[in-house]
Amino acid sequence: MQPHDDPATPRRRQGDRPSRRLRKGLYILPSLFTTANIAAGYYAILQVTHSTPAEWWHFDNAAKAIGFAVLFDGLDGRIARMTGTSSDFGKELDSLADAITFGVAPALLAWMWGFRELPAMLASPELVSKLAQVGAIASFLFLTAGVSRLARFNITSNPQPSNPGRPGKKYFVGMPIPAGAGVIAAVVHFSGGDPLVWWGSSTTWTIILVMAAYLMVSTWRFYSFKDIDFRSRQPFQVVILLGALFAGIWFFSRPVLFVIALTYMFSGVFWRLQWVFRRKSNPPPASPYTEAEQTS
Repeated sequence: MQPHDDPATPRRRQGDRPSRRLRKGLYILPSLFTTANIAAGYYAILQVTHSTPAEWWHFDNAAKAIGFAVLFDGLDGRIARMTGTSSDFGKELDSLADAITFGVAPALLAWMWGFRELPAMLASPELVSKLAQVGAIASFLFLTAGVSRLARFNITSNPQPSNPGRPGKKYFVGMPIPAGAGVIAAVVHFSGGDPLVWWGSSTTWTIILVMAAYLMVSTWRFYSFKDIDFRSRQPFQVVILLGALFAGIWFFSRPVLFVIALTYMFSGVFWRLQWVFRRKSNPPPASPYTEAEQTS
């Protein structure tokens, strides 16, 4: 046998080089989606700052950018888990990206869209000024709660919700920050970006912001959808449902995304109330719980 035919020769190591380069390339793939997440958040901030009463469609562009960022945020974590390329660097980068895209950008959008454009002639100037101040506080609470939600996830291991769900199911403890940002983006997109001009609507908007902030720092459970494995064979009904959902978002994005965002937000409230009433009638035993692996 010739030396070059020996399987123990360096030719094997040379053949392994492409696979090692491919492995390194796979580590970059999730970070690319995280970078797209940051870019979408930066674009949303630019659109908000360029908005004027005559060019209110910039608000809608900002809401769309946040919506795409929610998609990118879901893909980077799922791709990292599917390819086995999760890393500490990727987790830290994702948290910082979420703070910008799902914290700063929606908080700025919420205040500019809901309070800044209130016309003084429709109410007393003092009332408009007070509403703008309250709106700034509510937007700041949203930002603080979202960042606190990220920090809590980074330092806790297998946290327990105050209302445990079914064993084997994966839940978020508190509403994740992308969902909170999605509520703001969905409401703004539903209006087409047209800013609020009535003090009653701004008051309702304040309540929504404070509620979203509280739900993010709460210990209530929210379904994570992490136990759905798209790599395995799915029932035909699931395929039809996903196709119908995609078509609905494509053709009727405003009402469909509005309903999805608010339904998910209030689902945490519903499960909490259901647990409270069930506990009063029949206290359940403690059940094992698994926190969903999330990046936000």
